[in-house]
Amino acid sequence: MKRKLAALIVSCISIFAAGTPPVPTLQFPPIEALKARDLYDTFDQMRGTAKHEAIDIMQPRGTPVHAVVDGVIAKLFLSKPGGNTIYLFDNAGVFCYYYAHLDGYAPKLAEGQHVSRGDVIGYVGSSGNANPNAPHLHFTIYALGPEKHWYHGTAINAFPYLLEMVQSPVKR
Repeated sequence: MKRKLAALIVSCISIFAAGTPPVPTLQFPPIEALKARDLYDTFDQMRGTAKHEAIDIMQPRGTPVHAVVDGVIAKLFLSKPGGNTIYLFDNAGVFCYYYAHLDGYAPKLAEGQHVSRGDVIGYVGSSGNANPNAPHLHFTIYALGPEKHWYHGTAINAFPYLLEMVQSPVKR
């Protein structure tokens, strides 16, 4: 097990060092009935003094939110800005998928739990600093560095990946 983990870390470091950034592969939409018309690219918009670096998907409060990949719940966290949040690492430990402003978590969801793509992991809401009258899923993808910290990564715009997914649906 330790050898496999060491090989994985070395390969991830090699990918980053070679200047070839890894490409996330979404396996399931975060909102099951997601349509192209639901998506607006807000990644580069300013929110106060910082870039948004996420996509906001407006949905009714309580809409189920799904795991976009097979992976592990790295962190369940309550923060002032994000409210109820989930940090989902893919099985390779290369990407972190961040879900924020959730109304709540799926029953029995726990840190360290393995989830499969399509599993319900939470529910759309407006927790944290979100407008209470505008429930939405705040979603982003982070490329993790070699240290694999849930709180530190390079933000990747999820919009093109989500748009491609809903425009070219495949059997899941």
